[in-house]
Amino acid sequence: MEQSPTWKRRTILFFISQGITLFGSMLVQFAIVWYVTLKTASGAWVAALTVCSFLPQTLISFVSGAWADRYSKKMLIIVSDTVIALATLALALLFPLIREDANVMLALLVVSAIRSIGSGVQLPAVNATTPMLVPEDQLMRFNGINATLQSIIQFAAPAASGALLTLGGLRATLFIDIATAVVGIGLLSCIALPRMQQQPEEPQSVFADVQGGLSYIRKEGFLAKLILLYGVFILLSVPGGFLASLLVTRVYGANYWYLTMVELIGFAGMAAGGILLSVWGGFPNRVKTLLLGIGLCGLCTIGLGAVNNFIVYLGIMLLLGVCLTAAQTSVTTLIQERADVSMHGRVFGLMGAMYSGFLLIGMSVFGPLADVVSLPLMMILSGALLAVIALLYRVDHKFYQKPE
Repeated sequence: MEQSPTWKRRTILFFISQGITLFGSMLVQFAIVWYVTLKTASGAWVAALTVCSFLPQTLISFVSGAWADRYSKKMLIIVSDTVIALATLALALLFPLIREDANVMLALLVVSAIRSIGSGVQLPAVNATTPMLVPEDQLMRFNGINATLQSIIQFAAPAASGALLTLGGLRATLFIDIATAVVGIGLLSCIALPRMQQQPEEPQSVFADVQGGLSYIRKEGFLAKLILLYGVFILLSVPGGFLASLLVTRVYGANYWYLTMVELIGFAGMAAGGILLSVWGGFPNRVKTLLLGIGLCGLCTIGLGAVNNFIVYLGIMLLLGVCLTAAQTSVTTLIQERADVSMHGRVFGLMGAMYSGFLLIGMSVFGPLADVVSLPLMMILSGALLAVIALLYRVDHKFYQKPE
């Protein structure tokens, strides 16, 4: 597909529009989790919120990927953002009218599920849009720029959400999210996205499209191995990436400053990883960048479980953030480069399902397990498995070698 001479400007504007809506979504995500945690102090409610935040996204991603290949990606993004904003607006308007705490919690669960469905529709369309805008030889660099923008937003969102909750409460945070959605949708509406040339084919149902996408991935051995590797990577990253704060509380003390530093350093490392890729561009063989990132993630996870000095722990967390971004960005770029354009939505839909599904499984397994098994030992073992898996994929020549 021929690239417009203004592709850089349009790509940056597209990233900014998505960054604005992401910022609002992150504000609400943190606000709802913290609100439920502080109001209930209940593991059951937090677990229910986690399920409502990830399970709908996992289920809808299979279908939404087919929609991204069949319909206008721009319209899918706008419609999903609009539905999320309307659900958030309904909650904000009804919030003062809901008197009982149990009803408030149920309303938060319902809205979280709707937001999860919207995210599941949006993400495959966003990932499939980038290669429509960016030349193939620039994909890694611009995916790195996008990763940097998202990491900066994730870095700023917790502090902003905490300030909004303190000064204005949950309802004010909801209205901020609605405002960012309006701005993001308005900006995206002004961007002319290229249209993909559709191949004439017999009309079929969306579920037939989904089945066709799964068959395509199975036949493409590289993509099948890549998606499987990504799912295992997400699963084994849960102890080091999502239980890091729990380990800090147990090893270094229940200090809010410690927990804040871990979050900020982790996001700073992810932003640094995005900057590194946007400048460097990764190895010409994207698989090398991917496996190096996964292998180093494994070694960093081992380090998190092995050290007992908080400053060293933060240094390892910074490096882990860099490596996580390298691995995530490499997977996205490899799919954009290797998958057939007509299948981008479905492949990214499955990738989104693997992320949210395996993250939910990982939290369900490793979370309770951390109460009966040493968390440092769990990190060391999961990190060692990540490093071994990266090595096994490295010696698989059909997977590792770059196609001619």
